Amino acid sequence: NGEALNISYHNQRFNRSRKELFSIDRSIDLSKVITPPDKGVYRCRILYDHNIRTIEYLSYQPKIIQTIAIVESSISYPYKYADRKQLEALLATSPQADDVLISQNGYLTDTTIANIALLEKGRWITPSNPLLEGTTRKRLINEGFLTPRSITIDEINQFDGFALMNAMIGFKIIKPPTIIYQSNTLIP
Repeated sequence: NGEALNISYHNQRFNRSRKELFSIDRSIDLSKVITPPDKGVYRCRILYDHNIRTIEYLSYQPKIIQTIAIVESSISYPYKYADRKQLEALLATSPQADDVLISQNGYLTDTTIANIALLEKGRWITPSNPLLEGTTRKRLINEGFLTPRSITIDEINQFDGFALMNAMIGFKIIKPPTIIYQSNTLIP
């Protein structure tokens, strides 16, 4: 409905990525270049290199997640890329699942579309080493709602709740997802 949500966190990640990927110190204030449509929910996609190349507003329909497969992978995804082929390849390994939860060396990270949180004794815990440091995750850590810590695959059944989070869905508790355990075969 015409409002860019949590823009300061997107600004931080956008400008940090530009600095790390392209050695650019000059910041861009996204609130001055984003003009979302007045009605509806849209995902804003900004493609950039040294400069902003395109800004798109894509109508958003949330993905329904009921089954999650755990997949071991060495994937590296520290920046949000337009090219999601590696993530799509991981998802393709588990066609029976709505999404995959990626583990690295036996530790949980993220799904292909969201950071995760697990409820432990009334506190929400998020993996301390996510693939991508999402803006919603960062905000909820800063607010004290989430506590980062390492979480192993073996611990997953000890938690009382499971949630996904990203800029589009916010913090969404999934009740209860069906977890599909994959083999320990490493998928690049």
